[in-house]
Amino acid sequence: MMKEIRIHGRGGQGSVTMASILALSFFDDGNYCQAFPSFGSERTGAPVQAFVRFSNKPIRTRHQIYDPDYIIVQDATIIKSVPVYKGMKEGGKILINSEINMKDIIEELGGVGEEGVVLFPALKIALKILNKPIVNTTLLGAFSAISRDVDIESIKKEIENRFGSKLGRLNAEAAQVAYNYIKGDTGGF
Repeated sequence: MMKEIRIHGRGGQGSVTMASILALSFFDDGNYCQAFPSFGSERTGAPVQAFVRFSNKPIRTRHQIYDPDYIIVQDATIIKSVPVYKGMKEGGKILINSEINMKDIIEELGGVGEEGVVLFPALKIALKILNKPIVNTTLLGAFSAISRDVDIESIKKEIENRFGSKLGRLNAEAAQVAYNYIKGDTGGF
């Protein structure tokens, strides 16, 4: 069965890198996959999207993702200007880097129910571990825990492959902390 993920971020936040790492992680887990961006010549900070598909069978579809199973939002301020929730499949999940009150987020999303919304303090974890406000690898760890569709070890392996030894280890640690957080071990965050 094919599943689709739409990632919303801002230029410079690593949405395309996130999609690439996620697709490679699905591949490591034995799936067919695709990862591709959707952006023009946007400046740093402009809204961008990236997409990932994965399946246990070859994927013939080659278009943007309009009806995702999962949505990942790297910057909650995007919700005010981009209809991030649009098209999400029934039973889908939306992971949002935010510590804003759930009621406020639901209002921003247009009255969608709380059941599929997961707010996650990715920025707080990234700042503590990476000392930088880069949340893509932290959100990958949280996504692994929420979806259970991709193994956290595959995520960490591809993060280390992408970023090299020192930076890769730090980002893999951020992903693991995020995974543990979603699973109930908040580690003081």
